[in-house]
Amino acid sequence: MSRISGRPAISTQRIYGLTLRIARWREGAAGTPLLFLNGIGADIAAAAPLLAQIHGREVWTLDMPGVGASPDALLPYTAPTLAATVMEIATRLGHDLLDVAGFSWGGALAQQIAIQFPGRIRRLVLMATTPNIGAPGIGWAALLDDDMLASGLRLPTATPLGLACQAMAMAGWTSAAMLPRLKDVPVLVLMGERDGVVPACHGQAIAELIDGAVLEVVPGSHLFPFTHAAAIASRISAFLDQSPPLQAAA
Repeated sequence: MSRISGRPAISTQRIYGLTLRIARWREGAAGTPLLFLNGIGADIAAAAPLLAQIHGREVWTLDMPGVGASPDALLPYTAPTLAATVMEIATRLGHDLLDVAGFSWGGALAQQIAIQFPGRIRRLVLMATTPNIGAPGIGWAALLDDDMLASGLRLPTATPLGLACQAMAMAGWTSAAMLPRLKDVPVLVLMGERDGVVPACHGQAIAELIDGAVLEVVPGSHLFPFTHAAAIASRISAFLDQSPPLQAAA
């Protein structure tokens, strides 16, 4: 039975020693489900105004360890381990094929998932993210983001250990060498025109590495998916609903 209301169904999954809270909008809806991966320290509540406006499909997300209602991890984890954990949850939910959207830190994890599980990702949306994380702490400058201060958004909502584990998982991470392998996956890269945390040049670097990727610079600063939720939800939906590109005749 499909859940149509604006409120998500909430559940918990325990996988590889991690207990993670899951939220699902329009559970059981037809079409390819969309997985949304949030920024460092941001929880389900922060994503809800955006995800509730992406219609026509199931949309789901989760609180990372130590974020929101997910308890801290007992041990540190790596990006590949977390990618495997997220995809095991997808399998348990019955989702063999996914669309994935990732914001900031979650955009890096989305790239990791697409690279690590190439046969399971149909379309990829990367927002305010980068192909290279040189050191822990990406996303901290969001605390002083212009749009966030103006809107009253409160991020992050994580424990100190939760933030540290998220930062350590991506310390020194890079996707640059592997992104060309995503040439057969439609990719939309959205960057904020006033983003001082992850400037638009990072999105340009991603688009140049993936043949056919579409780069768009949109109004807003780092938190544009939340402060401009209606416009971003509409753009994501339009991209996911596009017909597949025509294949050249052999």
